[in-house]
Amino acid sequence: MGDSEDGSGRRGGPKPFVDQREVATRAGLVCPDVRGAISQHGLEARKAEFEGLAEAINLNVAFSEVIKVREVKPATFLGGGHVESLRNRIKQDAVDILLVDAALTPIQQRNLERETGAKVLDRTGLILEIFGERAATREGVLQVELAHLNYQKSRLVRSWTHLERQRGSGGYGFMGGPGETQIESDRRQITDRIVLLEDRLEKVKKTRTQQRRQRDDTPFLIVALVGYTNAGKSSIFNRLTGAGVFAEDLLFATLDTRVRKIELPHGREVMLSDTVGFVADLPTDLVAAFRATLEEVTEADVVLHVRDVANPDHHAQARDVLGVLADLGVSPDTTPFVEVWNKLDLVRQDNQENVQYLDTLSPASTVAAAVPVSAKTGEGLDQLRQAIETALSHRSRSYAVTVPHSAGADIGWLHSHAEIITRNPSDEQGSSFVVRVEPRHLTTFLERFNGRISALT
Repeated sequence: MGDSEDGSGRRGGPKPFVDQREVATRAGLVCPDVRGAISQHGLEARKAEFEGLAEAINLNVAFSEVIKVREVKPATFLGGGHVESLRNRIKQDAVDILLVDAALTPIQQRNLERETGAKVLDRTGLILEIFGERAATREGVLQVELAHLNYQKSRLVRSWTHLERQRGSGGYGFMGGPGETQIESDRRQITDRIVLLEDRLEKVKKTRTQQRRQRDDTPFLIVALVGYTNAGKSSIFNRLTGAGVFAEDLLFATLDTRVRKIELPHGREVMLSDTVGFVADLPTDLVAAFRATLEEVTEADVVLHVRDVANPDHHAQARDVLGVLADLGVSPDTTPFVEVWNKLDLVRQDNQENVQYLDTLSPASTVAAAVPVSAKTGEGLDQLRQAIETALSHRSRSYAVTVPHSAGADIGWLHSHAEIITRNPSDEQGSSFVVRVEPRHLTTFLERFNGRISALT
């Protein structure tokens, strides 16, 4: 697409704000410090995270500043003096887009754009742009588009054309027009597109339900990696599985769930899944849109909560993760949690008395274990594998079972669906085993081996 076309394919439109083939867009960042607002995260941590979000989409940050807000203004969010100061700064630094670390109303966004002369994007819009860049699977693309359209529906103003160009010349249909007729047309196009996407995602959901039913008949348990964005989940995933999943020092480096098989110390194989990272104030609509992607977590037999313990803000980050998981119906009360205290190499680098520092750490929730690791060096990963195995065994029951020589298929079933603890020498009655069986296979096990088993634990 040439420079004479905008993201919608129309001639003569404005040049796109973000195009990584060209010079990175110049952006100004504002982190409002609203008086009386409650946040678990410190101001510096919030500012650093917002800067990380901007870097994740290849913006050239011209300035980044905290603005104290005594009272949120309905028209512009910020006070008149701050708006005037920003207008001058934007002109001086030739800034194209102003990012505001807050949830702006459509009116506030429009007025700020009018007053500053720059495109304005709030926290939700920025996260949506990042998700649009990162989504790789068809399901992920559909979910991002749905969330973006729901966000745009109340605004009917042009955000960035970046996602439109990435998906093709058809775009999403949210072109802000000059008149009421155009606005009504846009609203109708958005509504029709949302209905279509919801229908497609419902079909995806049904497919996933069928896949879960098939998975319930397979021997593999699911271990899900969760954690704050950039905590190192994908690096741990790569270390444990040998996979080459994208794992850069970027926020939201992973959006689509990846699943690989790993072997535990006693030979048992499980499926390890790497999921999207969480972030403070993640837009509610976006959490809902990605619920299907996060179903691997809701179905997990063990949850690995990865924490970047080298980050001073890791306690607040952990609380954010647990809050989102609770919204999804996942908690340590129903699923075993193992906390993975990652970036041990940085802890040692930053703290000479690292042992004492680790002693001060405590789990953010009820956990089966807490394991310090370094995804960079591989330290602690053997202990992590053992902790996963132990957490899985706590939910299982052990049985002694005898299998006649004529029932070879039953021996195969045990090897596939249970953990063989011991196997005694065969006698005239057959082969005797001590096995450990997970809850989801217990009913089938009891029916299949009825009359030939005795419970041990």
